[in-house]
Amino acid sequence: MTTTHPIEQPYPRDLSGYAGRPPHAGWPGGAKVAVSFVINLEEGGENNVLHGDAASEAFLTEEPTTALSGRRNLNVESQYEYGTRAGFWRLHRLFAERSLPVTVFGIAESMRRNPGLVAAAQESGWEIASHSLRWINYAEVGSDVERDHIAQAVRIHTDVAGEPPAGWYTGRNSDSTRRLVVEHGGFLYDSDSFSDDLPYWVDVDGIAQLVVPYTLDNNDGRYVNTYGFQSESFSAYLTRGLEQLLDEGADSPKMMSIGLHLRISGRPGRAADLKRFLGLVASHPDVWVARRIDIARHWRSVHPAKNWLPDSADPFADMS
Repeated sequence: MTTTHPIEQPYPRDLSGYAGRPPHAGWPGGAKVAVSFVINLEEGGENNVLHGDAASEAFLTEEPTTALSGRRNLNVESQYEYGTRAGFWRLHRLFAERSLPVTVFGIAESMRRNPGLVAAAQESGWEIASHSLRWINYAEVGSDVERDHIAQAVRIHTDVAGEPPAGWYTGRNSDSTRRLVVEHGGFLYDSDSFSDDLPYWVDVDGIAQLVVPYTLDNNDGRYVNTYGFQSESFSAYLTRGLEQLLDEGADSPKMMSIGLHLRISGRPGRAADLKRFLGLVASHPDVWVARRIDIARHWRSVHPAKNWLPDSADPFADMS
């Protein structure tokens, strides 16, 4: 018989959330669903011996591969390069033609190596949130290294974009990421969570932190998984999800995140499928397509931290 022993008391996870009684989002214009499109800019920040890493990248690639220790993987490198050379511009055109706002999760090293993409995104009014310094697994580095990378990411982001990021998403995060992000300060929200259909507040060492959850199911990363999407199934899945949320939104509006990658959805066949869904949301009267920073600002105004965490300090309370 196996006996389990709790590691921490009280239990550090929140398994209840809003417990079936979510607050009314009050989205602008009476929208039933807030839709957030995220484009991930990771190319040039992934694992590579050129970047001082021990091995090449092997995550979210077109074919199954393993990390090559001490060597470059030119096939993987060229897949990532496609994202910035061609994929970005295809996706940029699709969203710009429909005047749809976007949040970019920008790896700082990728931003530094692709300033033209950053400028194009900003010219279109897109938000650029931080995706940390590198596209690596921060569960495999210590807190001191991660803390330093957060600081470097903000410095580089500010140099390239002209302003510091207001949002944060590591993705390949550690169990210390949120604590270190709050410790650094300056972020209106983070998105290192997949646990809800609405933003929510958490206490981090006495500080109220707003979490705007992200998604792994409405995510084109599933194209390159063996259990992932094929052909037109991605847009079909997104459409079914939106229809369900619109139905619920009659009395309980929700949020829908969609995650895209330059090297994945930027490919022609996938972009053509994405275009189907963009046409639906662009013309839907009950959908508010918004950047994540706008969702965060709205939530802070309508559902301020003091209503949920009265004993926690909110550094941005005066902005609500």
